Amino acid sequence: MPRSALMGTRIRETRLRRGLRQAELARQVGVSPSYLNLIEHNRRRPGAALAEALGAALQIPPGAFAEDAQDPLLDALREAAAAGQGFEAAEFERIEEFVGRFPGWAELLAGQGRRLAALEQTVERLSDRMTHDPYLSAALHDVLSAISSVRSTAAILAESDDIDPGWRQRFHANLHADSERLGAGAQALVSYLDNAEDEEMSLAAPQEELEAWLAAQEYHVAALEHGSEAAIEALIADAPELATRPARALAARFLHRYRADARALPLGPFLAALRALGPDPAALAARFDAPLPMVLRRIAALPPREGVAQSGLVLCDASGTLVFRKPVQGFAFPRFGAACPLWPLYQALLQPARPIHRRVEMAGRMPRRFQTYAICSPHPSARFDAPMVVEATMLILPAEAEGVAADGGAAEPVGTSCRICPREGCPARREPSILAEEF
Repeated sequence: MPRSALMGTRIRETRLRRGLRQAELARQVGVSPSYLNLIEHNRRRPGAALAEALGAALQIPPGAFAEDAQDPLLDALREAAAAGQGFEAAEFERIEEFVGRFPGWAELLAGQGRRLAALEQTVERLSDRMTHDPYLSAALHDVLSAISSVRSTAAILAESDDIDPGWRQRFHANLHADSERLGAGAQALVSYLDNAEDEEMSLAAPQEELEAWLAAQEYHVAALEHGSEAAIEALIADAPELATRPARALAARFLHRYRADARALPLGPFLAALRALGPDPAALAARFDAPLPMVLRRIAALPPREGVAQSGLVLCDASGTLVFRKPVQGFAFPRFGAACPLWPLYQALLQPARPIHRRVEMAGRMPRRFQTYAICSPHPSARFDAPMVVEATMLILPAEAEGVAADGGAAEPVGTSCRICPREGCPARREPSILAEEF
């Protein structure tokens, strides 16, 4: 049913809920009952003035009968339906009719779908954390070692009757110290896991401290657009997120590169070129005679309100480890461990210095498409026979972002990581997915 045809259904359902007779409503808005009957059965569409009069008579806010008034609810229902099992595809055509006739049930189902999606995200984060989190591994090891120490000490005290009083006192002291260590470790572990419900979980690595600080800056460091070395030191000193010395060292390295990028590609001229050429990294690199990785980093570091909306960036080294992540909605990055081997980022590692442009579709409840630009470049070395050190960079742009070329071709399917990717039959799968049966 076309969306415009739903207006009559909504008017009829609202009138019935208000307890109004058709003839009474027709008299209030100044039309004949027969004409209102045609509108309510979707055979006539009221004009703007009549729609406003109907809204006033039915005590409905202006615009409630607009064609796009139900869009968020329709989108939520489509997402919930796409995530369900055994749902008939033909029923999608009747979602708008369902919303028009049963708005309360529609809101309930949409809310349940959103809750289910939130719970699945929590499962993904917990699974990722339980598998790869270095802090969790160390904390569990500390708890287990404390348990072993308590058990061995308690066994000695329980099985030995002739222990010297001095040694018995030492054993009691050790037992007390180990039990306190066990209690503190268990409490810290529970507190750490409780944070899994939060979108921003507790930080477990220096890289995460840096990314938390950059997220607060929206990944654009305005002070370095025209700043000096002193500005870098001041930024690090004033950043409470950078709590550890390794995090501050990582921040210094990142900010020095950021400052070099900003000097080579000044903000004003780069934004002007972006507006003229669009987010085409190759064209921008040619315009400024700049390395392509620098252009990719610069696009991702532009002010959110002036650059490309929702751009993402990810960097990895030759081992495939993600060394930097700027997230973008709909394209999930694993918090720990390896990502999907089908990412163009990893394809670029196999072909150093060759730019790669791919359209990809990220798996999920509602798969989304992205344009990705990736390249692998070596780090220069002043020594002969030094091992090659490379870094791969990938820029991620939503397919629907303003200025991005239209997505007219097939998209390559990718995921986040095998453990939480629902795609079946993937040739690169390393392990079964814990969510496969849910999609």
